[in-house]
Amino acid sequence: MLFKPQADHSPEQAEDAAPQVAGRRKRGGIVSTTLVLIILAGLGYVVWTSFNRPPSQNAMPRNLPVPVLAATPQTKDVPVYLEGVGTIRALNTVTVRAQVEGKLISVKFKEGQDVERGDVLAEIDPAIYRAQLDQALAKKAQDEATLANAKLDLVRYQQLALTNAGSRQQADTQRAMVAQLEALVRSDQAAIDNAQTMLDYTKIVAPISGRTGLRLVDQGNIIKPGDTNGLVIITQVKPIAAQFSLPQQQLPLVNAAFEKAPLQVDVFGNDGRTVVETGTLEGIDNQVDQTTGTVRLKAQFPNARLSLWPGQFVNVRVKVDTLSQAIVVPTSSVQRGPAGTYAFVIGPGDAVTAKPITVVQQTDTEAVIGSGLSTSDRVVTTGFANLAEGSQVVVGTDDAAPTPDLAPRLRKGQGPKGPSGGQKGPSGAQKGPGANQGAQSPPAPPVAGGAPSK
Repeated sequence: MLFKPQADHSPEQAEDAAPQVAGRRKRGGIVSTTLVLIILAGLGYVVWTSFNRPPSQNAMPRNLPVPVLAATPQTKDVPVYLEGVGTIRALNTVTVRAQVEGKLISVKFKEGQDVERGDVLAEIDPAIYRAQLDQALAKKAQDEATLANAKLDLVRYQQLALTNAGSRQQADTQRAMVAQLEALVRSDQAAIDNAQTMLDYTKIVAPISGRTGLRLVDQGNIIKPGDTNGLVIITQVKPIAAQFSLPQQQLPLVNAAFEKAPLQVDVFGNDGRTVVETGTLEGIDNQVDQTTGTVRLKAQFPNARLSLWPGQFVNVRVKVDTLSQAIVVPTSSVQRGPAGTYAFVIGPGDAVTAKPITVVQQTDTEAVIGSGLSTSDRVVTTGFANLAEGSQVVVGTDDAAPTPDLAPRLRKGQGPKGPSGGQKGPSGAQKGPGANQGAQSPPAPPVAGGAPSK
């Protein structure tokens, strides 16, 4: 059975449906307009309440003096240092090796022991070398006996030649024989000296004074001069040296100061602040490293307490000059802005003024001022968060801990929330202990040092 679609609606039915469609469209437009108006009204309420919120009881009132700490510039002699990074090196390092071949029969040092130059460190079996010395001594004795007999024959031949009982040629030949034997005896003596030296080499001695490292060969091994590692390494740690680098821009200053007098060099400890050893600059390298743009320098230190050790990385500073009667302020008082460095100076009426300054040298604790300040000024060292040109300040002392007043102030109407924060409840009433108080805030707490705010 085939599906038969219904016939189209008649014109009368279409005319009846048109008013219904128009009604539905009208109702939809009213609903959309209503929703838009509600949203706009809510946004307007939020904006109005943000601008008309009553001030919080805990908000910091405006135009109060800013609590700060201040200091007066001082004049004193300030040393000028150049700082670098370097490595501690032994003043002398020697690898002790055997000079003759043989069996190591004894080791006479302990690892890490301090030894003096000439101390016996180890001994090689001397039997072979003692036998060679005895052989050289015997050979010399034999040749000396032959020489003595040849000298007697020479005397006889000379006497016979004088009486024409013998030929002069025989006397001359005997004279040459004596000379040959004398040379042979001298050669025997050289052989004895060589054998004696080889025998002495069986005792391995310390070539320098220093500290021994770990033993590289154990007793009972065969050692020889060609061994790569050797027996032990001795390093001289008293005194000790440090090699460090400085930028090439500082080289003229170092050279000029080094020509006048020996320069003091300090080495810092692990904290980077404590000076653990003080020495003198020994030399400057004759060329600049082109890859790093730095020049190497070498300093020497007594190292009596063994505070420095070979291979240790250290921070080094070189004293190249002293600034006489320089103006010094705490480093915390130096501020930096787009126009350069400046400091807040407290003027008449406890009003601050930002003064441009020139900083010659600065460390973690103090800064040397070249221009802009005098010893009669007072500069702010703490409490910069709320300072501006012309701000009124109240100066405390640093003998007490800073109070929370040093923190940035809260904007009006943005006080902290909490039980006493003055929040509004659902009914719009002010809650908290400060609900019955006026809009005026209580007096500010005293600043550091105990001085009450004005």
